[in-house]
Amino acid sequence: MPSPRAHLVVARVATVTASLMFVLIVVGSIVRTTGSGLSCPDWPLCHGQLIPPMQFNIFMEWFHRLIALFVGILLAVTVAVVVRHRETRARYGGLTALGVALYFSQALLGALTVWKLLDPSVVSGHLAVGLLLFGTFVTLAALAHGEGSPSPAQSRPAGVAQLFALATVLVWFQSVLGGMVSTHHASLACPDWPTCNGQWFPRLEGLVGLQVLHRYGAYLLTLVLVTAAVAAERVPDPTVRYLGRLAGRLVLLQIAIGVGNVLLGVPVWVSALHLGNATAIMAVMLVATLRLAAIPSEAPRMAGMVAR
Repeated sequence: MPSPRAHLVVARVATVTASLMFVLIVVGSIVRTTGSGLSCPDWPLCHGQLIPPMQFNIFMEWFHRLIALFVGILLAVTVAVVVRHRETRARYGGLTALGVALYFSQALLGALTVWKLLDPSVVSGHLAVGLLLFGTFVTLAALAHGEGSPSPAQSRPAGVAQLFALATVLVWFQSVLGGMVSTHHASLACPDWPTCNGQWFPRLEGLVGLQVLHRYGAYLLTLVLVTAAVAAERVPDPTVRYLGRLAGRLVLLQIAIGVGNVLLGVPVWVSALHLGNATAIMAVMLVATLRLAAIPSEAPRMAGMVAR
């Protein structure tokens, strides 16, 4: 039987890995918005070299690949730590295997991004899988930290966990949709806000349609996240209440960043901040969902009391 320290080691390694994945996602946004994706026209080398000439665009793509390599090393360390003990292997083995599968899928998509000359569907898929990989390690870190083990004396209002889970999925979907807007160069298809080319309800066609769909998704997501933050106030667990409030604040910040991104002409660093903040919201909602899932619902608890 492993000591609690074994779980703590898993938690720490998974946290470091997830943190580096977060950096990788943000750097990937910079690579995309600066048009650096083909600055290294070959893979896995860059201009046939391990260390290519350090011009800005070449450096950004090379640095992105370097971070991905370190993520792979940390992933291998995580696997080694998990399989070392039978209990950690049984509890976290499935998540770790999923992480390995997603990492190799991500590496393949990264290579295809170069080989397919930045095909928008491949680049968007690269982001989608990257976010799933990040979410997998956030889940592993949260479970190993014991985030899913609140006091059994607590209970949660019915439907709150499902609401948080829905919000988490919507954040992932909206982030991928935002990546599609970027890869299809639709970020300035509507150079104004809240209207689009002076229209309140333009036709959902072409690049304008893609940009407007992203805006509609943002409005829906804001409503769901604010509703979740309000619902979290009825949960007795203080961590869930804190995470709900944090998500509500982050989504308001996200709106401000998104509007600024359009009105300022999609500056590279604002665009990177936009994706980084969205990724942070996803992490916050995922951890809150895991914690809520471990708290008994009021409905089953009340049914048990009636039965007695």
